[in-house]
Amino acid sequence: MALDSNDIWQPTADYIDRAQVTALSKRLGATDIDALYDLSLAEPERYWREVTSFCNIRWSRDYDRYCDLSRGAPFPAWFVGGELNWVDTILDNPEWAARTAIIAEREDGSVREVTYQELKDEVRSLAAGLLRLGLKRGDRVGLLMENGIEASVSLLAVSYIGAIVVPLFSGFGTDAIVARLGSCGARALLATTGFQRRGRFISTRDTIASVRKELPNLELVALKRSPEDTAPTDADADYLDWQLVRQSPHSAPPSARMSPNDPFMVIFTSGTTGKPKGAVHVHGGFPIKIAHDSAVHFDVGAGDVFCWPADMGWIAGSLILGSALLRGATLVCYDGAPDYPDWSRMGRLIETYRVTHYGSAPTLIRGLASNEAVSTAPDLSSLRLLITAGESIAAEHFVWFERAFGRSECPLINYTGGTEVSGCLLSSVVTKPIVPAGFNTRSPGVAVDVLDPAGQPLTGAIGELAVLAPFVGMTASFWQDEQRYLETYWSTVPGVWIHGDLAMRAGEGHYLLLGRSDDTIKVAGKRVGPAEVEEILVEIEGVIEAAVIGAEDPVKGQALIAFLTCSGPADDILKLATARIQERLGKPFAPRAVFVVPQLPKTRSSKIMRRVIRSVYSGSPAGDLSSLVNPEAIADIERIVRQGA
Repeated sequence: MALDSNDIWQPTADYIDRAQVTALSKRLGATDIDALYDLSLAEPERYWREVTSFCNIRWSRDYDRYCDLSRGAPFPAWFVGGELNWVDTILDNPEWAARTAIIAEREDGSVREVTYQELKDEVRSLAAGLLRLGLKRGDRVGLLMENGIEASVSLLAVSYIGAIVVPLFSGFGTDAIVARLGSCGARALLATTGFQRRGRFISTRDTIASVRKELPNLELVALKRSPEDTAPTDADADYLDWQLVRQSPHSAPPSARMSPNDPFMVIFTSGTTGKPKGAVHVHGGFPIKIAHDSAVHFDVGAGDVFCWPADMGWIAGSLILGSALLRGATLVCYDGAPDYPDWSRMGRLIETYRVTHYGSAPTLIRGLASNEAVSTAPDLSSLRLLITAGESIAAEHFVWFERAFGRSECPLINYTGGTEVSGCLLSSVVTKPIVPAGFNTRSPGVAVDVLDPAGQPLTGAIGELAVLAPFVGMTASFWQDEQRYLETYWSTVPGVWIHGDLAMRAGEGHYLLLGRSDDTIKVAGKRVGPAEVEEILVEIEGVIEAAVIGAEDPVKGQALIAFLTCSGPADDILKLATARIQERLGKPFAPRAVFVVPQLPKTRSSKIMRRVIRSVYSGSPAGDLSSLVNPEAIADIERIVRQGA
């Protein structure tokens, strides 16, 4: 039936019968997704044993127990007694060897593809080279590379040798990279010399040189030279050549044998205070959760064609790679601007490679919708399922995507998780109706609910999205900072993970996501903590204090707005503020507006009340002001914002 008169997607018999989640449910004797969810919590040992079999997870030694909680709920040990390397599930399936694993298209239209066997050879070649250079199990290796085969090979090769990959956003400036690599003591960096954006070559050479200068303990830097890079060859004298690092694949030993609880990735996410947090993901957590979600929620099977353009520096990069390759599908990568040379680019990817599963952040969906005639001109008939994730999406854009790209036939799977949880807490399946902008199920294996401030369940009202028990895929901790990890997620309600999202449980098992409950800002789906931006601003001579908030933006979802108190000339400081943020964090984080105000609203303990600033700027009620010691600051901000409008 697909979309009904209320824009609710209704599953057809064909979707239900052929769904991966239907097959998994039958194996476990569950009648539907609700019964499967209940079973996953009541019998987790049985559930995850069947999931790892259904998803063909490759174990070099079988596990004895699904979970050990001897260190308490925040520190579970998964699949106790087992041994695996997660890349084996991708590389060691003989049935996939001749199948196309990755198709990579660059902005200039050039294309390269590899089969699963060729991918295995390339991963083993780079792994052999990394071992020859002295990298070993547990070493942290930064990855600053545009989306494509080389980035995928690099991520897999680091895991292959038992080292730990540290993904970095390609748009980051020096400070953001140094903060991440420095805090985890990275020994090596695999990086690109640049990439194309809207027909221009964006060099990363100066950034890499600055990073190396700031991090003397970064022993090895291997550069993948971009075809458009015109720098003289002697400019690379101080670096390794990524291509030449590789050895014969036959010189690589078998993949390193790892405990399910050994880290394979430290990926940084921004919080509301302090430096970025390094979420630690393990071989027996993130990859198994992603393989599970790809089957249960994305309905991906061997032979499907999966395309969801994303930067390898965010959690989406490794999530997308795993969603396709752990299921034997073909991954279509794209490195370039999604609207170059025009807004038909995404549609032409779908048409050319006969994509069956296409994912997009809400930010991109809004851009596609604003250019509907061009964006929908290509043949989109190969699509069977759509995905959106990364931020909240308005119902109107949700329905537009279903109608315009999905022909009113394809389901749109809303998916919410995060850097710290790998896969999803809430999502949808193709066997139940999907309401606009909603989620039709909690993810099996995750005991998630919506709670009020006292920790009690809520229905029909907005509350905190909370996880009531440990779950496969959650971060093992923050890198060398267990106390901050406990304070961030486990301290609000003892024994409960408070995720930082506002949600509502509606009728008939549907859920809605309503934005962040903390001060974390998402600019085009990229998370940044206000403190990380504020630290840069207060370094400017004449700036006394800074407060950064997120405001609704029709293109980016949210945009940065900065408020400063100053002792120097305001005009000079305003010019410096935007330039400094772009230089240090990258152009995507440039603020939409910067205001100089006489004072910032504060509590009695001198904590800046960003919540109040955000309310004043947006014109919404300020809420409880009982802890505010300088209410006159509100009038000042209102006046100055109004003058700048």
